[in-house]
Amino acid sequence: CPPSPAATSSDEEDDSDASTKPIRSEKKKNPASLFQTGGDPPKEKKTKKKAPPKAAESEEETPESPQKNSNKKGKGKKSKKPKEERPPSPVIEVDNLEEFVLRPAPQGVTIKCRVTRDKKGMDRGLYPTYYLHLDNDKKVFLLAGRKRKKSKTSNYLISIDPTDLSRGGENFIGKLRSNLMGTKFTVFDNGANPDRANANWSNVRQELSAVVYETNVLGFKGPRKMTVIIPGMNSENERVPIRPRNDNDGLLMRWQNKNMDNVIELHNKAPVWNDETQSYVLNFHGRVTHASVKNFQIVHGSDPDYIVMQFGRVADDAFTMDYNYPLCAVQAFAIALSSFDGKLACE
Repeated sequence: CPPSPAATSSDEEDDSDASTKPIRSEKKKNPASLFQTGGDPPKEKKTKKKAPPKAAESEEETPESPQKNSNKKGKGKKSKKPKEERPPSPVIEVDNLEEFVLRPAPQGVTIKCRVTRDKKGMDRGLYPTYYLHLDNDKKVFLLAGRKRKKSKTSNYLISIDPTDLSRGGENFIGKLRSNLMGTKFTVFDNGANPDRANANWSNVRQELSAVVYETNVLGFKGPRKMTVIIPGMNSENERVPIRPRNDNDGLLMRWQNKNMDNVIELHNKAPVWNDETQSYVLNFHGRVTHASVKNFQIVHGSDPDYIVMQFGRVADDAFTMDYNYPLCAVQAFAIALSSFDGKLACE
């Protein structure tokens, strides 16, 4: 389909040093409270983790200016801006990859990543492989994802090894599965299917997230509406395990039945129509440079300034993906993968 201007990045107005500021406003209370739902701490925990440090407020933060797009036709400043200026990720220590990708981002730290799509090779056109790296000098590899071929619904495997995308391998860390319509997705970790549960159910897979896409009145032309459902966090800032015993107990059904115990609902931030550029715009603080229907920011209804996750295009097959507490890399990457899926995808 024709390129859609739905959700351009109007980053012209504050190229200065927005990169050094956490993406949040200073008058809000600690965002951790938005995601706390209680919940019993997981039983099988062996070591007690310290609660992550509280978000440091930045002194020099100014309130976000209204989105004035200084260039007239969306061409002006963008071409002059050197590529290197995209603010990189802070130094993130990835000691144990498997633990890191399932661990919530520390509070007050935006983990900045880059997703690349590889369409080369025999059937990569239909089944591209997606790679997630930290967006910093070292370009640390985090995850790879690829759609399974012989699956009735869209089913993406997520692996901590870029060369091993098999279901049975020990590098399998999670998966993303869609409904038949391709409008609702569920993200699982690498636990067992409920049919193979052990006595106390502790080996059963957790649901890490669900994503629901709503088609809008403009069809694919306008901005999409996304609802993201995630498990809440307990008082120790750890994810409350959601281990459904059957399909009627998962995040999607809980959300549909408005049973929101230990469940948090997030949405994409609605882009604003800009008359000057004749397009929908969101402010990505210089992290996104290309207009795309896939660009989005996920926020909590109670604090739309705290960006839980943002995703957007920076080149034909490259995207930035930044996430904050309480998301982990697997959740954010799977949410990003859902936005590529065939029935929704339109560029």
